[in-house]
Amino acid sequence: MSVDTHSDVPTGQLPTVVERKVPGPAHSAGPARLLTPTFALAWVVNFLQYLTFYMLVTTMALYAVKSFAASDAAGGFASSAFVVGATVARLFSGYLVDALGRRRMLLISLVVVAIACALYLPAANLPVLIVVRLVHGFGYAFASTALMTIAQSVIPDSRRGEGTGYFALGTTLSTAIGPALGLFLVGSFNYTWLFWTTLITAVLGMMLGFFLREPLAKREAQAEAEHIAQRRRFSFRDIAHPAVVPIGCFMLLVGICYAGVITYLNAYAENRGVTTGAGLFFVAYAVAMLIMRLVLGKMQDQRGDNVVVYLGLICFAVALGILAAANQDWQVVVAGAMTGLGYGTLMPAAQAIAVNAVPAHKLGTGISTLLLLTDVGVGLGPVFLGLLLSATGFGAMYTVLAVIVVLAALLYHAVHGRHPHAKRGRTVVE
Repeated sequence: MSVDTHSDVPTGQLPTVVERKVPGPAHSAGPARLLTPTFALAWVVNFLQYLTFYMLVTTMALYAVKSFAASDAAGGFASSAFVVGATVARLFSGYLVDALGRRRMLLISLVVVAIACALYLPAANLPVLIVVRLVHGFGYAFASTALMTIAQSVIPDSRRGEGTGYFALGTTLSTAIGPALGLFLVGSFNYTWLFWTTLITAVLGMMLGFFLREPLAKREAQAEAEHIAQRRRFSFRDIAHPAVVPIGCFMLLVGICYAGVITYLNAYAENRGVTTGAGLFFVAYAVAMLIMRLVLGKMQDQRGDNVVVYLGLICFAVALGILAAANQDWQVVVAGAMTGLGYGTLMPAAQAIAVNAVPAHKLGTGISTLLLLTDVGVGLGPVFLGLLLSATGFGAMYTVLAVIVVLAALLYHAVHGRHPHAKRGRTVVE
C-alpha cells in the first residue's frame, strides 16, 4: 500500500515525505530493483556530459588568454560563461522537461551540446568563444535536468537515497578524470586535441541518448503529466518549486563554500607551496566519495536524511578548517578526502530530499530548482570571495567559509532537519 502526501506547499516548509509500505517477506521476493537499463544508460550519458564539462572548465581561461590575448578577467569570464548559460537555462528547464517530455528535451539538448562542442574548433575570437560557452552551458543544463529526472523516475522510493548516490558517482568520477584528462591533452598535445576529444565525447553521449527510453508505464504517466502541464500557463512555481526552495537555499550556501575550493585551489597551492597536494586533492575527493556512496545512500534510506546531511556538514567544515591552516601537501590531500565526504555527500543527499518533496509529475521542476540555487552559489560565490580574499588572505577566507557551513547547518535544521520525516527512513516494514 502506498500513501502519497506530496502537495505544493508555501516556501519555507517542506511537505511530509512520501512513505511507502513495503510488503513483508511473505509478499515480497526482495528489495525493489534499482539497476535497470534506463538507470544504467542515463548514468553513462550523465557521466559523459560532466566529463565534457570538467575537461573544458580547467582549460578555458588559459586558452582565452593564450589564443586571443585576453586579460585574466576576460579569460575568467570565458570559462564562467558556461555557468551563466546554465543558470539562465535552469530558470525554465524544469518546466519544459515536465511539459514537453523528458526524452524529447534530452535529445534536443544533447544535439545542442554536440553542436556547441563542434564550434569550439572554428571559434576564431574571444566573443565567439564566449557565445559558444554560453550555448554549451545552456544545453548542458537542459541535458542534466532531463537525465536526472529520467533516472529519478525509475529509482524505487524505498531506495531513493541509495539510487541517487549511485547516480551521483558518475559526476564524482568525471570530477577526478575530467580535469586531469583536459590538462594532459593540452600539455602533451594542444587545444585542438582537447576540442576533438570533447566533441567525440559529446557525440557519443548524444548517440547513447537515442537509445534511452523510459519503461512503458513511466512513459504513459509522463504523457498524462505533459498533457496537464501544457494546459496551464508558465508561472513562478515552474522556475522554483516552493517545496524545494528551502533545501535549495541550504545548497546555495554550501555551493558558495564549494566555489571557494574549486576556484582558488591552484592559487592557494602556489601561495602555500603545496602544489603536489593540490594536484591530488580531487583524486582524494573522488576516492573518498566513491567508497562512502556505497554506504551513505542506504543509510539515508534506512535511518533518515539527518544522519547523512549532518555527517556531510561536519566533514565539509573540517575540510575548510584544514585548508585554512594547511602548509603541507598531505594536509591538502586530507582536506580533499574530507571535501569528498562533505560536499560530495551533501549534493546527492539534497537531491533525494528534493525529489521526495515534489509530486512525480513535477520532478523536472524540483530538480532544476535545486540545481539552479546550487549554481547560483557556485557561480556568484567567487565574486564575493575574491573581495574577501584580497582583504584577508586564504586562511581567513577558508575560516569564514567554515563558519558559513555552520550557518548552513542551522538553516538545514530550521527548514528540514527538525521535522520528524527527516529523522526516519523512507521505508516502513509492515
